[in-house]
Amino acid sequence: MKCSKTRHCVYYFIFVGIFLLFPFSLFKYKNYVLFLVNMGAIGVIGASGLNILKGYTGVISLSQAAFMGVGAYSVAILSTKMGLPFWINLPAAGAITMIVGVVAGMPSLRLRGFYLAMATLAAQFLLEYVFKNWESLTHGVQGLFITPPQIFGVNMNNDRAFYFFVVPLAFMAVLCTRNLLRTKVGRAFTAIRDRDIAAELIGINVFKYKLISFAISSFYAGVAGGLWCYYMTIINPEAFTLHVSIDYIAMVIVGGMGTIIGPVYGAIFIILLPEFIQRVMEVLQPIFRLTYTFEAFKHIVFGFTIVIFLMFEPKGLSEIFSRMGRRIAKWGRKEVIEKVGVQKG
Repeated sequence: MKCSKTRHCVYYFIFVGIFLLFPFSLFKYKNYVLFLVNMGAIGVIGASGLNILKGYTGVISLSQAAFMGVGAYSVAILSTKMGLPFWINLPAAGAITMIVGVVAGMPSLRLRGFYLAMATLAAQFLLEYVFKNWESLTHGVQGLFITPPQIFGVNMNNDRAFYFFVVPLAFMAVLCTRNLLRTKVGRAFTAIRDRDIAAELIGINVFKYKLISFAISSFYAGVAGGLWCYYMTIINPEAFTLHVSIDYIAMVIVGGMGTIIGPVYGAIFIILLPEFIQRVMEVLQPIFRLTYTFEAFKHIVFGFTIVIFLMFEPKGLSEIFSRMGRRIAKWGRKEVIEKVGVQKG
């Protein structure tokens, strides 16, 4: 028992050491790499919220990007028009998005399957329309500009400073998700996902808990959208389209639906995949004279990636890495047993 605790302490110290030293270990491309890490951390928060809804409650949503847009615009409006500080704006963005999510979820959660997906898709298009056309509030396609926040006297106007803030928040989002799923609410989510009719028969209020799941997921999305707004310092409706919602669905599917660590793997994969595609296109375009644009090629690869994971590994990267870990541990135990056998012989 003491050995196990010591090992976990060592892992924590290694993790903290890597976290603190990582921004200072980058040289030539440090700003670009930190940008990807920060975007990945924001993606982890948004994908964790969607994973609670889809992975643990079994409710599909095609409007995660729109809810992130609500959070982003809430932060921008509270900051520029009301002059409120960061510590009020970010939780308020989550709360406002949660209210919008509950309002959007109340009629839609009476539906199932394809009809539920279409209802959430309608919410996505409706919110996009509001972002574009309520110009007195959102400035339409021109967007809104905000100044980076100050946290403990530090101006969050560079990638490194934002890294030390957003990565711990992403870690807290994953930790809160894990703790939530150990509660009565989390167990109700899982029961509804596995068999909602059976859950209702044993006394679980299915509609109530689905609505709670929608509220929590929307809160995560609002916080992720608020962080995105503070990081990019400019927002416009094009940042919260259906394509972005599909990216978040891909994060959950590729990372592993219904797993705690899945959104982390999925966010890293989906954030890095376009960079990989871009580099491959730069190499292949002169050779094969490709006529596809980057966006078209990216959507093709994304589609194939989602289909491949759904067909061959529906539990995603989390299951792949877990399986690899078990095999390595089994191999290590086998090596130890063989060495002990040789020594005894």
